[in-house]
Amino acid sequence: MKRLGSRVTLLLCFSLAGCLPVWTAGEVPFVPTPAQVVDRMLELAEVTASDVIYDIGSGDGRIVIRAAKKYGARGVGIEIDGELVDRSRSQASVEGVDHLVKFRQEDALNADISEATVVTLYMFPDFNNKIEPKLRKLRSGARVVSHDFGIEGWAATKMEKVADTRFHTHTLYLWIFP
Repeated sequence: MKRLGSRVTLLLCFSLAGCLPVWTAGEVPFVPTPAQVVDRMLELAEVTASDVIYDIGSGDGRIVIRAAKKYGARGVGIEIDGELVDRSRSQASVEGVDHLVKFRQEDALNADISEATVVTLYMFPDFNNKIEPKLRKLRSGARVVSHDFGIEGWAATKMEKVADTRFHTHTLYLWIFP
């Protein structure tokens, strides 16, 4: 019941903020990250052209597409919903960055993310805790940026708030691996 409660609370929060979540495979909501939050996540991670960004639960691909377009970074979107993967691939082509990014339809808990220098997340705390062992294996210098939800037991290297014009303040968490 606690799990359902957190989803209902999250849905209520997004509804009040003016965002309309789209439910996808596995009852995980797809809630698009606002553009100013995407940009701040990438800035916080200090993304450069030498980075390989993995976006876990990539939705419509906006984070890896933006990283490729703005910084020339390579990116991989991991998304379980095939329609969102197709939309991401199409948008990457429209934006002219399909040579830098790829999108894989798969369960992130089974995905190989070992190539990542930056990982971005916008997932529920339960999921963040499940993927934590995989994140812990990232290479030295890798950065993880999570939108709105921390990772249990991890003290953020940096945390900041990003105000939204829709009355929601987003919290970004950054961890840098030693």
